[in-house]
Amino acid sequence: MHSIWSSSHAGSVLNVINYIPVVATVVTCVLSLVLARATLRYSEATDKSLQLAREEFEREWMPELHIKLQRKSASDVDAVVTHLAKASVLLQLLQIRKLSHAGASERFVLNDPLVGGMTWADNIGGRLIAAVGSEFEGPIAAAATFYAAGRMFRTDWFRFELLVHNGSILRLEATALPARRVRVVHDRDHRSRRPEPVRGLATDVSKPAAQVASE
Repeated sequence: MHSIWSSSHAGSVLNVINYIPVVATVVTCVLSLVLARATLRYSEATDKSLQLAREEFEREWMPELHIKLQRKSASDVDAVVTHLAKASVLLQLLQIRKLSHAGASERFVLNDPLVGGMTWADNIGGRLIAAVGSEFEGPIAAAATFYAAGRMFRTDWFRFELLVHNGSILRLEATALPARRVRVVHDRDHRSRRPEPVRGLATDVSKPAAQVASE
């Protein structure tokens, strides 16, 4: 009787010992799943943090220029370019064009540095009247081209409503802000992006603000 109980007890012990690797494997799998889930959550949190840091960096250091045409008198108009970001830029070109015509724009060649948070201004009243004529009423647009961090950028077109009568500027008011901030014209390796035809530019800036917003 004692021998039978001993053999049965020994068999139970062996069964328990055989189940130990199985239990260890199950526990290892569960722990692996828990660790994998924790790693995935950490990776997602890291990706979100990097995305927020990238957006914050672009918000602070991506160049952002604002252009304003300010009427001072019947013959004086100041072109005011304000840099809203931190990085310094080098102004290269200021363009002003009539939206009702597809002709060439009036170009002001520049080579002036503009520090972040600062403003550049110049009087363009005489050249503006010469460009549009002594009698003009309609929309015009202004854009700036500049260098920043080894790349050439161009702002979108800022729109204004202009009234000139007998060679005098009677009204000049801003009508719409551009939907985009700036776009790259040439990158660091001097490879230019696909050029936009002049006709396409004239068509784009002459669209109503509501239509541009809907697109």
